[in-house]
Amino acid sequence: MGNGISTKQAFLFTLINYLGVLIGVVSTILIYPQDKEMLGIIRFVDACAQIMYPIIVLGSTHALINFYPQLTERLQQKLFSYSLISLAKLAGWVGVSLIVISFFYTATSFKYVAFAFPLALAMAYIELFRRQATNLQKISFPTFFEKIIPKIALPTVFLLTLYTTTTIDQGLALYLLSYGLITVVIGGYIYKLYPYQLHRSYDDLFDKVKKKEYYAYSLFAFAGSFGSFFAFRVDSLMIPYFISYEANGTYNIGVTLASTLAIPATGVFALYAPVISDLIKNVQLKKLNEKYKEVARVMFFIGMLLFSCVAVGIDPLFRLLPTYEKLAPSIPIIYLLGINGVINMSTGFNSEIISYSKYYRFNLISILFLMVLNIGMNIWFLTQTSYGIFGVGLASLISLTLFNFGKVVYIYLKMKLWPFDVQFGQLFLCMLLVLIIGFYIPIVNQSQFLTLVLRVGFVLICGGILIFKTPWVFLIQQRFLTVIKRYRP
Repeated sequence: MGNGISTKQAFLFTLINYLGVLIGVVSTILIYPQDKEMLGIIRFVDACAQIMYPIIVLGSTHALINFYPQLTERLQQKLFSYSLISLAKLAGWVGVSLIVISFFYTATSFKYVAFAFPLALAMAYIELFRRQATNLQKISFPTFFEKIIPKIALPTVFLLTLYTTTTIDQGLALYLLSYGLITVVIGGYIYKLYPYQLHRSYDDLFDKVKKKEYYAYSLFAFAGSFGSFFAFRVDSLMIPYFISYEANGTYNIGVTLASTLAIPATGVFALYAPVISDLIKNVQLKKLNEKYKEVARVMFFIGMLLFSCVAVGIDPLFRLLPTYEKLAPSIPIIYLLGINGVINMSTGFNSEIISYSKYYRFNLISILFLMVLNIGMNIWFLTQTSYGIFGVGLASLISLTLFNFGKVVYIYLKMKLWPFDVQFGQLFLCMLLVLIIGFYIPIVNQSQFLTLVLRVGFVLICGGILIFKTPWVFLIQQRFLTVIKRYRP
């Protein structure tokens, strides 16, 4: 990919993620539907952890990426060390606050909030180690443990709860232990690559990076992360409150399957973060604009190709399974959130551009706008309509579409960067036509399996033709040709 981006690391990142997805999809369609209430409880615990997590992090992981390139090697070590200590201190304050709250709030559901605290602590350190791995361009190993272990642990917990005397609380404890294991392993891996130590004094660090600048950036990043939960993850709190844990489980089955679309974007955007920061610091906006367009086309193509396969094949696939009746209510959610994922991918790394520019404060404004809009629309759909979880998905689609295109317009107005071009438009029209044709391929000989193969096969063949016969997704074409050349006899 150039500019310090490791194509091998991006490929391994995506491969590992899809291995996790494969495990997750099998669990989602065969195991989780057997107890949607338990799935709803676990997602509620996760949602509570997502509230505590940004408080513990307080923007330090974003600051690590932002200030890292401008420091000497010694000061880089001190910045990472300072982040380690900050997380421990803030986790202590969060823990004490929960103990105090427990004296006043005695509802039974508060025990799930207590379960969320160690999960949030583990997630905070995993995120910090992952950010440092990004700086070192070594994300494949941490990704393996971060993405695979929970995917194995959660279905294992389900099976133990369903078929043994293990209670839900005991299952949750085992799930938390898996995150503790991930934290220890990734932390050890980073130490092996980058032997870090804690320091007593950080005066020289804050001579180079002013404390006011560091904390201002961190607080804005914190506000953005905290608002992000209410903008992106609040569904898992609101659905149990307004409907039920079971409905939350149904919704999260759709979320899990739809989220597979975003995996390539997660890896690419994570690897590009230090490069974006460096290009902005060196005012190389023309080069950044080229990458902005290039990555937007590639991400749209991947997202649309995967969404098309899901859209044309999800119903015949589910009809082949014994859990179809329990999975069917999640199909509309998969469609809505799948479109959401494609839109998010197609707008490129707009969040990263804003985060590492002098306009980073806009991220806070846009997140707060999205938070208010998403919560407001969720409340309206849940209380004023009979749409149920479909309304929650619709609220998410509308609010996130406005959010993403708002950021694109802002970046253009401030920096004259734009992710779309004529090639993007041509690619969009072709992929839309492929989706429409694939969707209307009729059921063949009353066979759901044959219909599934023909529809998905048609989409994949058309995608292959676009890769090798057009210049629209050159990065993917280049990668395929490299692999073919390497393994050609």
